[in-house]
Amino acid sequence: MDLSKMTTESRNVSTMNLDQMSPLEIVTAMNREDRSVPAGIEAVLPRIAQTVSEVERAFRQGGRLFYLGAGTSGRLGVLDASECPPTFGVDPSMVVGLIAGGDRALRFPVEGAEDSRELGKKDLQDHGLTPKDVVVGIAASGRTPYVLGALEYAAGLGCRTASITCNTGSEVGKAADIAIEVNVGPEVLTGSTRLKSGTAQKMILNMITTGAMVRLGKAYENLMVDVVQSNEKLQTRAENIVMEATGADRAQARASIDEAGGWVKLAIVMILLHCDAREAKTLLEQYGGRVCDALAHQK
Repeated sequence: MDLSKMTTESRNVSTMNLDQMSPLEIVTAMNREDRSVPAGIEAVLPRIAQTVSEVERAFRQGGRLFYLGAGTSGRLGVLDASECPPTFGVDPSMVVGLIAGGDRALRFPVEGAEDSRELGKKDLQDHGLTPKDVVVGIAASGRTPYVLGALEYAAGLGCRTASITCNTGSEVGKAADIAIEVNVGPEVLTGSTRLKSGTAQKMILNMITTGAMVRLGKAYENLMVDVVQSNEKLQTRAENIVMEATGADRAQARASIDEAGGWVKLAIVMILLHCDAREAKTLLEQYGGRVCDALAHQK
C-alpha cells in the first residue's frame, strides 16, 4: 500500500493550523480528535472478541500469547505483556511482548530493525514458538516487515494469528487470521501514530488480555483475585478484595490470605465455603480456577 494513501499518513483538515494554536487550542483539538477512538474500536468489537476467545483457548492448552511490533506498536505490546504478571498472577512467559530491535528499542531507535522480515521470524524462533501459541502483530501502518515476517512464520507453524492496525485493507491484516483494523482518522500531527492510533492499540490490547484472563478465572465478579502482593499497596488491595468479596473484616481477611499462602482467590473460597486451604484448592482445581463456578456448585 502506498504510504501517502494511508489514513495514518493523511493530513487532518481540522488541524492544518496546528502550529499557530495556543496551548489550550492544541489540547482541545487533541481531545476532540481522541473521541474518534472508541467509535472506531466499537466497529471491530466482534473481531476483538474473537481474538479473546483464541487467546483463552491457547492459554487453556498451555499455549502463550505473543505480541510483536516496532516503535510505538512494539512498546505498547511490551507494556501490556509486562503488566499481566502483577495483575493476574501469571508467569511472565505466558504473555510475551517483542519489539523490533530488542529491549534497547524500548528507549532508543534501532536502525533498520523494523524493516527485516527475517528478524520477526527469528525473534519467535528464539522463544520456541509452537502451534499452541497465538501471535498478534501490531502495526499502525499495517505494512511493517518485522510484523509481516513474524505472522507468516507463525502461520506456517499452524499458530492462530491476529493483527491490530489502523489502516483498512492492510498487508498485515491480510497476513493474519483475524484482522482488527481500526479507523480513527488522520492524526492531529500528521503521521504521528503514537497519538490516536497508539491510543486505539492500547485500548485493544487491554481488552485482549483482560478478557482472556477473566475468562480463565482471574477475576471473581470484577475483583482481581490473583493479584500479586509485591508491595504494601498491593497487600492492602488484596485485603480489600477479600473483604469486599466475603464481608470479612481486615483481621480475618489478612489471616485467611496468610493461611492461603498469599493467594487471594483461595482465601475467598475458604471464607465463603468455611473450608480449609486444601479443600478450597481442590475445589478451584476442579472448577478450572473460577471462583464463581466453585461457589455455585458447592452452595
